[in-house]
Amino acid sequence: MVRNDSYMKSHLRYFVRETRVIIYSQFLESYKTVKLESMANEFGVSVEFIDKELAELIGARRLPCKIDKVSGIIETDPTDERNKLYKHAMKKGDHLLNQIQKLSRAIDL
Repeated sequence: MVRNDSYMKSHLRYFVRETRVIIYSQFLESYKTVKLESMANEFGVSVEFIDKELAELIGARRLPCKIDKVSGIIETDPTDERNKLYKHAMKKGDHLLNQIQKLSRAIDL
């Protein structure tokens, strides 16, 4: 359906990637470790595909896990929700302070 829409077609790759991030994170949050083979079987894809896909998402810091290629296992690294909220608040606070400084410079001139 999205491929046929002239406006949405250019964003198809983004939609698919974001959907996969959500699906993979929901699947992985239930486990401490998962075999690459079993995850590939669950999603109906090859082990090479899931390995490549997860490696890209882990490298982009979209999924909190590690891949052990020797054992063929994905080890999840659950992030602390409190720490995540703290970092988000700090980021927003820094942005707010920067905007206030810019405003004060504009007023002083």
